[in-house]
Amino acid sequence: MSGSRLRSLGGGAHHLLDYLKRMQAENPGFFYAVQGENDHSGGNIFWVDATCRMNYSNFGDTVVLDTSYRINRYRVPFAFFTGFNHHGQPVLFGCALILSESESSFIWLFQTWLQSMSGRHPVSITTDLDQYIQVAVSQVLPQTRHRFCKLGILRETREKLAHLCQSHPAFEIEFIKCINNSETIDEFESCWGSLLQRYFLMDNEWFQSIYNARHHWVPVYLRDTFFGEISFTEQNESLNFFFDGYVNASTTIQMLVKQYEKAVSTWRERELKADFDTTNSSPDLKTPSPMEKQAANLYTRRIFMKFQEELVETLANPATKVDDSGTITTYRVAKFGEDQKAHMVTFNSFEMKASCSCQMFEFSGIICRHILAVFRAKNVLTLPSQYVLKRWTRNAKTGALLDEQTSEFPSNSHESSTVRYNNLRQEAIKYVEEGAKSIQIYHVAMKALQEAAKKVSAIKNQSTGTMEAAALANGARVGLLSADENELPSYVDEKQNKIRELTAELESTNQRCEVYRANLLAVLKDMEEQKLKLSVKVQNARLSLKE
Repeated sequence: MSGSRLRSLGGGAHHLLDYLKRMQAENPGFFYAVQGENDHSGGNIFWVDATCRMNYSNFGDTVVLDTSYRINRYRVPFAFFTGFNHHGQPVLFGCALILSESESSFIWLFQTWLQSMSGRHPVSITTDLDQYIQVAVSQVLPQTRHRFCKLGILRETREKLAHLCQSHPAFEIEFIKCINNSETIDEFESCWGSLLQRYFLMDNEWFQSIYNARHHWVPVYLRDTFFGEISFTEQNESLNFFFDGYVNASTTIQMLVKQYEKAVSTWRERELKADFDTTNSSPDLKTPSPMEKQAANLYTRRIFMKFQEELVETLANPATKVDDSGTITTYRVAKFGEDQKAHMVTFNSFEMKASCSCQMFEFSGIICRHILAVFRAKNVLTLPSQYVLKRWTRNAKTGALLDEQTSEFPSNSHESSTVRYNNLRQEAIKYVEEGAKSIQIYHVAMKALQEAAKKVSAIKNQSTGTMEAAALANGARVGLLSADENELPSYVDEKQNKIRELTAELESTNQRCEVYRANLLAVLKDMEEQKLKLSVKVQNARLSLKE
């Protein structure tokens, strides 16, 4: 970025810094950092609030970094990290102002953001195609699967091959079809080769460069990794989603603060509405399947609708057994009349595990119609636990707490109060949701809250009482700290280990029960089939005797 632009943004950057300082003073969970302490107007700025960190603790398995301000010629060099919540809505993981673009700038940005998220690496990240970002991701997030935004590559291809797109309008259609419709790697390679030959692109450097990077953006190469998108057709056509309609090419830094707050408020309201709709309405069931009823109780409303779509499609996608080697059975699943688009599913009857060549579950976390068709053929009546990702369920936000001990939130002395605040807030939200379900529960919940308020007030008054009470309180606190240092960790570790052992044992027992039930149902089905065959034979024999 030019020095003149840095100077022109200086006043705006100070305006933003004043806002961030005020937010940090008012909210213990708010944090910001500036790269280059000597010149705040010329350094990059990052900020994140407590809700963003809670979002990440629940939904930080896949991340999107939007830096499209450069492509869209924004006046504000704005960047932000987002993800997807349990309704498939975008959630914010942090924001930045990149006033100086360089390799070191993005390395600093990723390091600061990761540190604010307690060092937890995501499974995958999607970014614009950029050499600085690519280097930063490889250094800071070496184990994270890096994907380039497909729309960015398509847009740049139109620019690089503008003459070809104008002279041969069919090229762009065939190019997009090759990318989106290829179901196997062989199919994509064959299609790409045809494009090279038909449009004489063998020596085109741009076309060769994006082919070399195909593992980072072509969908067929990325299906084995979780990206949190509900279907292949919904892949990010644009990264600029969370702030879409709030930040644009005319936005200044002075305007950014207000627009940022509007966008955050809007999406949080939409999440609360989706939570309310999920809790207070029952979706229509389309089959008598126990699995559909189970999914309706487990998933949020939008995710259930996607699951329901896959389940209903099993009626038109029969599973045909093609190989059986003991516990492992292979099925061919294809829609009626579309045998050329068949998918292969392997099923382990002992472990109740299946894998499909479409890899929809690996990519989106929602089980595909092909595996469901095999479950239907094998009389698997309920979803095995390994096929229900918590992040898509109604309870996605329960039990996920920030690790106060391992967190290394930079220069934030209020971290412990942030954790307490978020934990209490989560419990309060659950109480409100349950309390609103009926008038009886409402009265019980209200009474409990009033009693709790009295106890909190009593403790608060006690802690601010006489000096003697304060001294006693301090003595008690010292004793508690001593216990924490010597006895509590071992006790907690012991209890946690016991919980893990019991959980593993319960999981193993559930899996064995699923296997036994599936085997029993299979035996009963075989008996019914044998009974039917025998009945037909008896009927034929009687007809023969009459003749």
